[in-house]
Amino acid sequence: FLLLGGGELKSGGFRRDSILADAVEAIIGAIYLDSGMTTARERILDWYRQRLEDITTESLKDPKTRLQEYQQGRRSKLPDYEVVNTEGPDNERTFTVECRIPELDDAVVATGPNRRVAEQSAALSALKILGLAEDLS
Repeated sequence: FLLLGGGELKSGGFRRDSILADAVEAIIGAIYLDSGMTTARERILDWYRQRLEDITTESLKDPKTRLQEYQQGRRSKLPDYEVVNTEGPDNERTFTVECRIPELDDAVVATGPNRRVAEQSAALSALKILGLAEDLS
């Protein structure tokens, strides 16, 4: 449970990963201050052990990088990303991006709160269509 102020609720703060990350960081800091480094380390490993064990070199690459490397390996044209629409007020803008690669007849369309997120989402969708995203969510 995380209690947010009215301003954060109105501005969409509950949708920001950074808010949750800050809260987790604060909890870890509190454990450290209360019980010391050894206990804090034990808690962190308890929470994240499985995720840490599942990390592979390939899984560390973001979808755009993986799609680009796939295209390069096939000696194919690199992905082309184009912002086709932006809408909403500045603090809640939504970007719509098309990703085009020769292997797909149609552009892959994705949206996000900024260009980078929209492009990553489009690349992930393209990888899924190509059957190359088994280890990505």
